[in-house]
Amino acid sequence: MKAKGGKSIYGASVGILMLDARFPRIMGDMGNALTWEFPVHYKVVRSASPDLVVRKGAAGTLDLFIEAAHELVKDGVDGITTNCGFLALFQKELSEALPVPVATSSLMQVQMVNRILPRGKRAGILTVSSSSLTPAHLRGAEVPLDTPIGSTEGMREFTRVLLDNELELDVALARQDNIDAALALQKANPDLGAIVLECTNMIPYAADIRAATGLPTYSIYSFIRWFQSGLQPRTFL
Repeated sequence: MKAKGGKSIYGASVGILMLDARFPRIMGDMGNALTWEFPVHYKVVRSASPDLVVRKGAAGTLDLFIEAAHELVKDGVDGITTNCGFLALFQKELSEALPVPVATSSLMQVQMVNRILPRGKRAGILTVSSSSLTPAHLRGAEVPLDTPIGSTEGMREFTRVLLDNELELDVALARQDNIDAALALQKANPDLGAIVLECTNMIPYAADIRAATGLPTYSIYSFIRWFQSGLQPRTFL
């Protein structure tokens, strides 16, 4: 057997573009490397803060994300994702600029989830900021514009800590924010058949949301596990 070279880093097929943030990234968070059962390779996009990307539409950051993605590809990754669902805004531009597959946002799962649900049921979105999630974001991920949307915005802990980039997170309060927001989304939409978590920091609470609502709950974790399985298929022989 002969080994082939050409990369600087081997084994990390998924490259993750990270926002420039300092809030706690607990186990389960996309930005905590212990979350993943396979190696990943991170690149922080400096100056791309949560506030800038979520509340201000990522204004002026596209070139920064493209440059950072190229660096990840040069290092040796086989596919690119990001740690913010709002970067669905850049799906088309990143896909066109890069030579590898790109999966910017958990929101890209909505169409697929809609296809697997029973007749009369549809997926809803749980987001960190419903006031910032625009039709442009939905179009970037090819999400139907009439998709129900719920949010942790205005609650006790989760949204404030993330978007204000605070250094402490009360995990119990953050969990309750996510559960309460999911239950409110379900109550307001009797046809809700599943929930897609927009925010990559919601992964730790997906099981709690599933238990509280009884609904299948999909996150960037479920999406990138699928994404990685194509970039680096498991061998059986």
